[in-house]
Amino acid sequence: MARGSRPVYVISIAASLAGCHPRTLRIYEEEGLVDPVRTDSNIRLYSDEDLQRVRIIRYLTQQRGVNLAGVKMLLHFRDAADLLRELADAIEELDGTESESPRSAAVKPKTARLQAK
Repeated sequence: MARGSRPVYVISIAASLAGCHPRTLRIYEEEGLVDPVRTDSNIRLYSDEDLQRVRIIRYLTQQRGVNLAGVKMLLHFRDAADLLRELADAIEELDGTESESPRSAAVKPKTARLQAK
């Protein structure tokens, strides 16, 4: 698990680090904007990635005047864009690996034609 994705902060510490009240974090969770990990004893734990997301939410709501429904939509698009970037990187990596196989010589012209369309 990457350091940024490791949940380590309880809600009071997370709220302090994000510059908000713990109730704000609960509201964001209720709205589906953040999803902290829960321990066996039902304690919320936030990661650095969660805190970065909270900072983005606060910026959009406080500095840009976006309501929570709009923030949810923007974060959805952001997450989708991140996923597409990861997919493109994986495809690029696979293309590099395939170039070593004999079959790739036949596949590349077809791929180039599809990309040109």
